[in-house]
Amino acid sequence: MPMTMAAALRGSLVTLVKGLGGPRWQQLASRQFSVSAGLCGPDGPPTRADATFNVTMIPGDGVGPELMTAVKDVFKAGDVPVEFEEFHLSEVQNMASEDKLEQVLTSMKNNKVAMKGKIHTPMEFKGELASYEMKLRRKLDLFANVVHVNSLPGYSTRHNNLDLVIIREQTEGEYSALEHESVTGVIECLKIITRKKSRRIAKFAFDYATKKGRNKVTAVHKANIMKLGDGLFLQSCAEVAELYPKIKYDSIIIDNCCMQLVQNPYQFDVLVMPNLYGNIIDNLAAGLVGGAGVVPGESYSAEYAVFETGARHPFAQAVGRNIANPTAMLLSAANMLRHLNLEFHSHMVSDAVKRVIKQGKVRTRDLRGYSTTGDFVRTGDLGGYATSDEFTRAVIANLDV
Repeated sequence: MPMTMAAALRGSLVTLVKGLGGPRWQQLASRQFSVSAGLCGPDGPPTRADATFNVTMIPGDGVGPELMTAVKDVFKAGDVPVEFEEFHLSEVQNMASEDKLEQVLTSMKNNKVAMKGKIHTPMEFKGELASYEMKLRRKLDLFANVVHVNSLPGYSTRHNNLDLVIIREQTEGEYSALEHESVTGVIECLKIITRKKSRRIAKFAFDYATKKGRNKVTAVHKANIMKLGDGLFLQSCAEVAELYPKIKYDSIIIDNCCMQLVQNPYQFDVLVMPNLYGNIIDNLAAGLVGGAGVVPGESYSAEYAVFETGARHPFAQAVGRNIANPTAMLLSAANMLRHLNLEFHSHMVSDAVKRVIKQGKVRTRDLRGYSTTGDFVRTGDLGGYATSDEFTRAVIANLDV
């Protein structure tokens, strides 16, 4: 802190306590004044919170409720100062209605933060094209989805030490729910791309890169075929890139991007793209570091933040079998705690999860990976893999409370 500011604050302190007089004033005045006293420095432990935060919870479908139970168990064991307002919203379990959606929205508008499982969207057409998942995003204007694809220490995959970010615009594009049958047997599906939203997501990506100290932003598109729609998105990204001269900018066609991610993902840093491409790339990239069960994600509007798994998959075939991997949801929960400035608890949860995976003794079935006999990790011939509950208990045992 500049000396002038420190001197001014010291002067204010003098004014406030001079009225004490005598020895008490001399005792206070003789102390070395420091505005950082009581704050967490770069080498000190994160500070704990004094307040309790209300967070909206939407367990969703498939294994979502089981994963949320893991989060609640870990939070309870770690004495995390968060209280959940839980709402069950599901189109496939007959627990979805406009009234229930309004209840969720009211809770979100009060709390500003939510944890959400995947709300499964039925393929059958029932008279309405927009799913409740889409309605939720639109009504809260959750335009930016962020998925940080990061290799897990101690878990070996074909590509190790990966660290890339996928940023997806998720309020328009192919997921605009604008379809109609123009004549019998002919369906027209409208893809909406606007300059306003394209520039907004591009700016979000460059702001993210700047804030996180990243060096490059890559726009993913198919402007060689969709010359107007994706052409507008690409043009918008290029225009925004000119405002950030310190960040390298390039672009890549979506099909080539998929191949390059599989062959050499290290060439990418931050990728920004329209809705459908992001949905595909999120899942592809998750597969590079262990699958849908290990990658966290989050969605943002100007006011709200929703934390969820990065690869959105209900994993319905695993319901009730106690085999789903809680890692992605627990890491999303840790990111949520960081968003709430609960740094101590965020580190506590994420470090515990990563410690369990690195130790290699308790892993769910999806993390069998590429282990060799030299890397021995509880292989299938030795009694199978850990259950979801076993993994959660291992995380709890590793919490530095």
